[in-house]
Amino acid sequence: MVIKRILLVDDSPTERHIIGEILTKAGFQVSMAENGEQAVALASTQKPDLIVMDVVMPGLNGFQATRAITKDPETQHIPVILCTTKDQETDKVWGLRQGARDYVVKPVDGADLLSKIAALG
Repeated sequence: MVIKRILLVDDSPTERHIIGEILTKAGFQVSMAENGEQAVALASTQKPDLIVMDVVMPGLNGFQATRAITKDPETQHIPVILCTTKDQETDKVWGLRQGARDYVVKPVDGADLLSKIAALG
């Protein structure tokens, strides 16, 4: 699978900007969502190649949105990388159990994120 289009989901405009810059400079087409509800809707309509998902968001959190996306037959093929400040091993295990393919801790190391994306491609 070639990853070209990435949906970036984060409620923080600063994080969306920083991570969006990393991804755009690496040559990806980036679309953005501000919360879990938007992420689930855009996953269905845009069918991105990858979703980079924050966890702590108002409303539908990243764990819930990831579970909804990975359980839906229309979007279950889209890999999700969780990107969060939650750095406990239990958070990582729980995130992977929700259907995420990988887990990145903020502040994001650009090289680390890009290598995780490359590993999925």
